[in-house]
Amino acid sequence: MSLQSTFNGLKVIELAGVLAGPSVGMFFAELGAHVLKIENGTAGGDVTRSWKLPTETESVSAYFSAINYKKDYLSLNLKTAQDLAHLFNLLKEADVLLTNFKAGSAAKFQLDFASLHAKFPKLIIGQISGFKSNPKRTAFDVVVQAETGFMYMNGTPQSAPIKMPVALMDVLAAHQLKEGLLIALLQRQKTGLGSFVETNLEQAGIASLVNQASNYLMQNYIAQPMGSAHPNIAPYGDTFVCKDQSKIVLAIGSDAQFAKLIDLLGADKNPNVKNYCTNKQRVTNRTELVELLTPYFSNINRDDILNECIKNQIPAGAIRAMDEVFENPAAQELVREETIEGVKTKRVSSIAFTINTK
Repeated sequence: MSLQSTFNGLKVIELAGVLAGPSVGMFFAELGAHVLKIENGTAGGDVTRSWKLPTETESVSAYFSAINYKKDYLSLNLKTAQDLAHLFNLLKEADVLLTNFKAGSAAKFQLDFASLHAKFPKLIIGQISGFKSNPKRTAFDVVVQAETGFMYMNGTPQSAPIKMPVALMDVLAAHQLKEGLLIALLQRQKTGLGSFVETNLEQAGIASLVNQASNYLMQNYIAQPMGSAHPNIAPYGDTFVCKDQSKIVLAIGSDAQFAKLIDLLGADKNPNVKNYCTNKQRVTNRTELVELLTPYFSNINRDDILNECIKNQIPAGAIRAMDEVFENPAAQELVREETIEGVKTKRVSSIAFTINTK
């Protein structure tokens, strides 16, 4: 059985809009589920339909296309009794309902878990909200990035706080909901009953602080903006401009890797290298280390040094713009095309794993 048929026969109703909920719906659609996206036509549908680049003239935006794929679409106004009844009729056959209702809104439509579970005991409901600490607060990604520490530690000492250039909190919350829904589907196989799976952007962000959280919780260390540098390892995240003006980033995780790097660069002959033999020395003297290494990278083209690093198992990467990224066959494999409402759309797949049984 192919991945694309994993959820054949599974019926998903998607009431959620923007990015997190629809990306969960797309995940199930790519795995063979029938996903029906219900939008409020009186409000212009999913708001991301109107989130367009200045150059976009098509009726379907690239943003909307990114997280809507292999779905059917239906326009309903749940404030009318007729359309709400139509939704309840659809839910009779549904397995999963995806929502991102504001606090208190679900109950107004009798779409809260208690009401739905009484009518449809096998239905699994997946709800994404914004703030656990204040459920009534409006939550957009950049606000949650700010509130969960990401913007504070992102950027450089010279820059303003910087958000990640994708809606990272939505992406993280979507993964949390996917995992919860998969567990709920497994539980339903045992119990025959549906359940309520709920996550929120705030806690999804906090749960993803990983080592930065532990640095604070165990050492009272508050992460500061360091650019791409790493507080615990050096040179890790430090970037260098090469001879051809392309840039490279290092991810040296051990003393042995550092020794191979300086040998490859010819920096092993520099008498000051002895001051950076251990990770502790390198972290403590990061600025001086970067100054020491900079001239060596400026004398060699990016691809030449990168190929040597790869050959010698030294962790390093080219800093690529989007056009370079999609020259990579690995990226091209993930591109998915579909015509939506007469518009040819493209996006990357939400499925970046394979499962083999042989």
